[in-house]
Formats: sequence, C-alpha cells, structure tokens
Amino acid sequence: MTKAKLVALMAVMAMLLALPAMVLAQAQPPRPAVFGGSVTLDGVTPANGTTVTAMIDGVMAASVTVIDGEYALIVAQPLGSSFGGKEIIFKVGTGTAAATATWEGSGGGVLNLIATSGPPPATATPVPPPTAVVAAPGASGPPGPAGASGVPGPAGAKGDKGDKGDKGDAGGAGNAGAKGDKGDGGATGAAGAAGSAGADGAVGPAGSDGEPGAEGAASSGLLGIIGLIIAVVALIAAGGGILMGGRR
Repeated sequence: MTKAKLVALMAVMAMLLALPAMVLAQAQPPRPAVFGGSVTLDGVTPANGTTVTAMIDGVMAASVTVIDGEYALIVAQPLGSSFGGKEIIFKVGTGTAAATATWEGSGGGVLNLIATSGPPPATATPVPPPTAVVAAPGASGPPGPAGASGVPGPAGAKGDKGDKGDKGDAGGAGNAGAKGDKGDGGATGAAGAAGSAGADGAVGPAGSDGEPGAEGAASSGLLGIIGLIIAVVALIAAGGGILMGGRR
C-alpha cells in the first residue's frame, strides 16, 4: 500500500472514531470497524473493480472494490443486529483470504488480504508458550516510610437539624442553702389603748385626832372630818397608782 493511500485510510478511521458521542448515542449502533490494506488473489494483484466482501455468520456485512491493489472497507453493525466478538471472513472475488478478524466497535486496522480461488490456506496453529516456572515468593521487605499527609478536603455542607430529644428525668433535690443573715428589727408598734380603771382601794385607817386649835374645841370636830376626807382621797389615789403600775 502506498504511503498516501495508507494515510488516507487512517484519516477515514480517525474521522469515524471522532464522531461525537451524542450523535452515536442517538444512532444507537456502535462505531463501525474499519479495515484496509493490500490485496492479492492467487498470488497476483486483482484487477480494479474486484470485490472485497466481509462475511459475518455467512452473510455479507460489507463490500468494496479494489483500486490499484488496495482496499478500504467499513463494516458497520446494522440496527437490530449484534456483531460484537464475531469472526469476519474476507472474500476477494471468488477467493477467500487466509486472514480473518474479530468485529469490535471502533475496531479494525491495517489487514493485508492474501486470497486464493481454492480453499483458503490453513493457518498455522499457534504454539502456546512454555509454562513459566513460578518461583517461591521472597520474604516481605520492610515497610516503606509513611507518606506525607494529604491536603485536607473541603468542609462538608451543614447537616439537617436533628430531631428533638426526649425529656430527661427530674433531677434530685439540691442541698439546703446557707442560713441567711438576721433581718433588721421591725418598726416600733403603736401605743396600746389605756387600761380600764382599777377597783377602789380599801379605806385606810382613820388618822389620830389633831390637837385642838387655838380657837377652841368646837372647831376640832370639823377639822377631823376634813382630815378624814383628805386621807380617804389619798388612799384612793395610792390604790389607783398601785393598780396602774401592776398593769404595766
């Protein structure tokens, strides 16, 4: 394949792979697989216009014509079909190419087709590599140093307010408070009402008669009576004072 044609093929593949994801999502099918390269049929370059066909499950999935011994083939998965993981067989004219491919969305690549008109040449069965001898694991090495602390992340959003908690049990009685200071004395009360008069005191003994005055014995009787009255009044006054003092 010439360099210019190979570049053109790769450009087509790049354009298909660069389709916007939104357009592909609307179209539903995955991106097609694109193949290209040189073509030979029975050891010679086929004529221009020779058909190259991609067969999947025995049905033609895509076709293109040969130009100057080269081809570029787009194998798209139609709606309602699934090509994923299926084998692609290439036919060149009436011949079948020895090379095959597996269909994958956005897959493909450069694939040179060597076809023969008879049965396709048998492909060599790959020989699996010898089984590697697995050695016993070595002893664990010492732990490496601790890494530096990472940068703190941003603070999280404020959480919702939690539900109100249940009412707590009543607390025990507190200790007795200290004795308060003595209050100020009250104001003096109003004076009480006067008590009732006491009973009359006993009559005191009669005083002795005074000596008769100069005026004679006639006036001594009158003076005695006056003295008696004065003594009685004095005794009453003294009894009242005693009673009033006792009530206080």
